[in-house]
Amino acid sequence: MSTLNGKRAEAQQQSRKIKVAILGAGGIAHAMALTLNRMADDPRYTNLVEPYAVAARDGERAADFARQYGLPVSYGSYEEMLADPEADLVYIATPHSLHAEQGEQCLRAGKNILVEKSFTANTAQAERLLATARETGLLCTEAIWTRYMPSRTIIHDLLASGIIGEIRTVSANLGYTITGKARLTDPALAGGALLDVGVYPLNFVDMILEGRPYDRMATAMTPYQTGVDAQSTTTLFYPDTVMAVAYSSMVSISDRDGVVWGTDGHLICRNINDISAVDVYDRDYRLVKHVDMPEQLTGYEYEVASAANAILDGARECPEAPHTDTLRIMRLMDDIRGQWGLRFPFEQE
Repeated sequence: MSTLNGKRAEAQQQSRKIKVAILGAGGIAHAMALTLNRMADDPRYTNLVEPYAVAARDGERAADFARQYGLPVSYGSYEEMLADPEADLVYIATPHSLHAEQGEQCLRAGKNILVEKSFTANTAQAERLLATARETGLLCTEAIWTRYMPSRTIIHDLLASGIIGEIRTVSANLGYTITGKARLTDPALAGGALLDVGVYPLNFVDMILEGRPYDRMATAMTPYQTGVDAQSTTTLFYPDTVMAVAYSSMVSISDRDGVVWGTDGHLICRNINDISAVDVYDRDYRLVKHVDMPEQLTGYEYEVASAANAILDGARECPEAPHTDTLRIMRLMDDIRGQWGLRFPFEQE
């Protein structure tokens, strides 16, 4: 048994499980509550995490949420949650514009945090939040679930095998018709397709190309009536003639494919937001390999388990989503919005 695994086993034997509290009661919070319940019933995770609490600004809403998912505790304010010493890990499930402020409050109250993507609204906020994490010595990690999923390693191993030769081009898209949600359309909430869905194609490209720096970028967007980006395309140009294209939309439904084109074939990832399968084609466009992804509880269990294990290890970041990766994507999205001339109201103050 490794030293880290030994520490985890000892911690789990000598202390309680990692109790998870959810900050926010919107749609993604429901998905996390379902995940925590399934983890609690799964022998792989039952001794690791415990569904514990939910916090919302409306006490009745929080209580209803807690009853729905069998959570023992609900709070009618975020301050109540911060004052509860039993909450070990807080999953922040609020709009992007609130992540930095709420994350810092949690850290200063002694709470480890798992922050829903996008990590913050901009790089400056991200840097301040990570500085607070370093100061407090607590875990602070981004809940960008695709970085934690088994599909990431499976795709990496396929590409490393040389099955499509040398990578030359990457494309990825994600689009849903989701303009009915204020967090998508309101500039004050850091709305727009980029931070909500565009972050996935950009992360897909970044993972495929293993974080390599690009030489230049070309990007354009079409605005929604509120001024945020409705849909966009970004092309990144790298050394050695490598190129990547990322599309995102909140006004159309896309096929959600991620494609890696090589010198000897290409690889298609079905649904970059939650990859279900990978198809590999040779130079003659013949299907030579099909790989289905492993069954999962919801897909969110991997980020929760990684965060819980990091806490037991005394780590400030998760290996699947280190702070350097989070900052690299935040800087890229800042650069993209900079070319568009899109600033949120709170950035102009």
